[in-house]
Amino acid sequence: MKPSSDLAHCMMLTLLLGSSGSLAGAIGILLMFSVVVGLYGLCMRALRPQLTETGRLFASVLLAATLSSCADLFTQRWFLSWQHAFGLYASVIALQCVVLEYHGFWRMALAERGRLCALSGGLLLLLGILREVAGSGGLGRSPSDTWQGIVLFSGGLPLISLVPGAFIMLALLLAARQALVRPKLNSKEMHRP
Repeated sequence: MKPSSDLAHCMMLTLLLGSSGSLAGAIGILLMFSVVVGLYGLCMRALRPQLTETGRLFASVLLAATLSSCADLFTQRWFLSWQHAFGLYASVIALQCVVLEYHGFWRMALAERGRLCALSGGLLLLLGILREVAGSGGLGRSPSDTWQGIVLFSGGLPLISLVPGAFIMLALLLAARQALVRPKLNSKEMHRP
């Protein structure tokens, strides 16, 4: 049974919505995701020909969990304030590695993989910027009084910084995209109430 593409996209949605509450969280999870998935791909390329299907599943889970745990420990040790922005969702990277393995991501051409990674990374950064600006009223604000960041408006909408706000922001982005790419209706095709 071949896994559906909907499953792979749903797994990525958890990482996208959960870690994009701020620009720092989006950048941190994007860097961690890039390193872990890159190392996972290199290691599995060497292991894949030597494994059976069952062995590939076990090796895939073990390798992905090890790499994401090591990356999480590294960020806890050296970048703790950054890790607080996305720490809960760092372990989802391991699950995403396994889903990508069985979805056929590594059989795609390098250009296609790069395009998909660039699109998902761009969406993650865009969502992080929009949620931080709408949620806190500025970009790069810190809790200390020494750096106020770029203040665009005071207050903000704190709901947008939470995960339900991520669904709202993503729905607004999808609606904007739909409005931009929607073909113009001919006068004959106009809907009449």
